[in-house]
Amino acid sequence: MWDYYLGGAHNFAIDRQAAEQILLLHPDMPLVAQVTRAFLRRVVEFLVGQGIDQFLDIGAGIPTVGSVHEIAQRFTPTARVVYVDHDPVAVAHSQAILSGAANAMAIRADARRPQEILDHPAVRNLLDWGRPTGVLAIALFHFIPDDNEVLSIIRVLHDAMASGSYLALTHASADTLDRASAEQGEALYKRATAPLRFRSRDGILRLFEGFELIDPGLVFIPLWRPESADDLMLDTPDRIANYAGVGRKL
Repeated sequence: MWDYYLGGAHNFAIDRQAAEQILLLHPDMPLVAQVTRAFLRRVVEFLVGQGIDQFLDIGAGIPTVGSVHEIAQRFTPTARVVYVDHDPVAVAHSQAILSGAANAMAIRADARRPQEILDHPAVRNLLDWGRPTGVLAIALFHFIPDDNEVLSIIRVLHDAMASGSYLALTHASADTLDRASAEQGEALYKRATAPLRFRSRDGILRLFEGFELIDPGLVFIPLWRPESADDLMLDTPDRIANYAGVGRKL
């Protein structure tokens, strides 16, 4: 569905049908996808600038044009990236796309079992957890409804990360949506394999426990370090209904 919103070709009829139902309710979804993709680029560039040269992208989907390894390796050719997704089709596509790519690979694993991700041979071979790492959870945690489960996942990741590592995430919120629209959106996603759970800004802030939020803090996605006054949706950031933030482990 995300690929479809971005105008990509890595999607199926059932994805397009589900996406069209969401678009009837929330026509801005293609804009959400675009600003989220722009945030991914900005945050990877920021992390590379902080000396981060290894990344774990959880819930990555399919790494199409402008993905983490392409961005990072443009500045640091030796940067290493592991993409993680639970969907076998997405992982198979990812592995085909990454065939021949240096220091980038995709594995199938479940975000709900973070220790299995950390212990995966490919992760252990490519990433050095004794050094700072950028962990990316872009549009991931709103697909895990239970608050305690999300906090537990983040604690496992936090404890494994070296000092100076970063957690970057985006998360859907109904703070600027009317209640009926929010309930309809959650109901539509209940028919999919990954139910959606909106969280408030305060609820999303809890996900950064143990991390120091980097300026400008937790903000609507377009407001996280925009590059120019012409950035997409910068004038109406609340329409995106998704927050973004980056935290540093001290």
